[in-house]
Amino acid sequence: MGRRSLPHALTDRPALSQGRELAHSVADNTRDMLHPLLVVARGLRLLVSGARRRWQRMPRERHGPTLLLLASSTVIVALLPYGPTLATAALVAAGAWAGRERARLPGRADAGEEYGKRLQAVYEALVPYFSDPQAPGALYEHGGDWRKAFEEHAFDEEGRLCALHLRYPGYFTDGEPQARARVEQLLYLKAGRGREYRFDWDEAANRLSLTALAALPTDIWAQRFVTAPGETVLGFTDPSAVQRTLPVTDAAGPRDAPPVVWRTGQRSTEPHLLALGRPGSGTTTLLRSLTVQALLHGDVVVVDGGGTGEYACLTGREGVLAVESALSGVLAALEWASHETERRLAAARYARGLGRPAPDDVRRPLWIVVDRPVALSRLAAQQGRPDPQALLEVALLHGRVANVTVAAGEQLSGTGLLGEPLLTRTGARVVLGPVTPDEVAAVLGVPPHTTPAGDVPPGRGYARLGAGPVHRLQVPATPDPYDQDTCEAQRRAVLALLPERMLPVTGRTAGDGVLPVQAT
Repeated sequence: MGRRSLPHALTDRPALSQGRELAHSVADNTRDMLHPLLVVARGLRLLVSGARRRWQRMPRERHGPTLLLLASSTVIVALLPYGPTLATAALVAAGAWAGRERARLPGRADAGEEYGKRLQAVYEALVPYFSDPQAPGALYEHGGDWRKAFEEHAFDEEGRLCALHLRYPGYFTDGEPQARARVEQLLYLKAGRGREYRFDWDEAANRLSLTALAALPTDIWAQRFVTAPGETVLGFTDPSAVQRTLPVTDAAGPRDAPPVVWRTGQRSTEPHLLALGRPGSGTTTLLRSLTVQALLHGDVVVVDGGGTGEYACLTGREGVLAVESALSGVLAALEWASHETERRLAAARYARGLGRPAPDDVRRPLWIVVDRPVALSRLAAQQGRPDPQALLEVALLHGRVANVTVAAGEQLSGTGLLGEPLLTRTGARVVLGPVTPDEVAAVLGVPPHTTPAGDVPPGRGYARLGAGPVHRLQVPATPDPYDQDTCEAQRRAVLALLPERMLPVTGRTAGDGVLPVQAT
């Protein structure tokens, strides 16, 4: 039997395609004709939903006066000449304006279904902290809408929450650090781990802002910073944290970066510094960076309690009075520094009594850099010798007047063994490495305004100068140029900053210690 062919209507493909095109064309034309009506309808729907949210957010005692005001306004408009016509035109114009197509900002969320679910989850998680069953018209309640409390929000390109501005009720105890910490920890978990967030509390307006912070750059190496005498760059921070920038050069070329500047000398309110951190966090790198900057205008005495030779590149350099790691040399250097501080203090007082300026050797800064003092104190206690930390007391007490600066670094595990002078006289504080908010508060006196990250590069931490704010900090890379693992570019950068090497030709006695002097 032969195969029967299909009907002609089913095999006429051109006719079907022409029909589809005609239907699409009619639909497009109809959509274009009705586009203004669709825009107005969408705008009216948005206005109605907004009015409903405001009505639900309004306290109950204001419902009656609001209804009376609306009724009286409607009667007045109805009695005015052309009132209903003008009111209808205004309503249509408002709907068209509200329903217009808005250009999406980069990184802004349009509160779509997916983002709305995530914001609703954040809202529900905040209900136990901000809700009160007895409060009328509560912002936070079970089953409530996140639009009542969240004023602004933004998501990044990866769909992660990067900014949130919310309201909280006035009865929340925002003055208690524990209450704040609980809310910040919750938002940190909901927004996503692995990033640092900044929290800004506006107690007067009952507002809280969460902002995801970008990682601080780690490609700034040791270099000659443009600073005045008595200013030392601890590192670099966020652009919004300071009102000053410095020209720097990184791997990409020259640019401006916001620094954390520490002022030393006679006009400084915090002339001494203490840096704490975990092993490998960068405290030695920070002290090496400070030493290289101090050699530009002053003299330096370096005490290496670790004894690992991290400061061997400074030995014999012009301006470096001593680099000691053995206990006998350390005691001699610190004893000389104590007598030198007393001599400078007496010379300055004598000059002021005569109405003359201080001598040049008194005005020239003297830096005492001590790395790992706890290890030296333990070794001295075992051998029955004086505590090296006790020899720093005179410099810590009178260093500001004598133009003597003490910069010490120690591991966090040895904080309890630091002497009282170092803990009470070092107002400039730095903590480096992966630390918890409690550890930051114990070192700096106040908790940070950001959530510490768990995985940080060397030289990353926080700094606080006296009673000032807490700054995020990234120390400029200043490695040991004699280390075989040092990058060649960073090695050359550090060596270019070091003074010329001078051969010691004699020795001079200062107090009871003998220090080498450089040939002049």
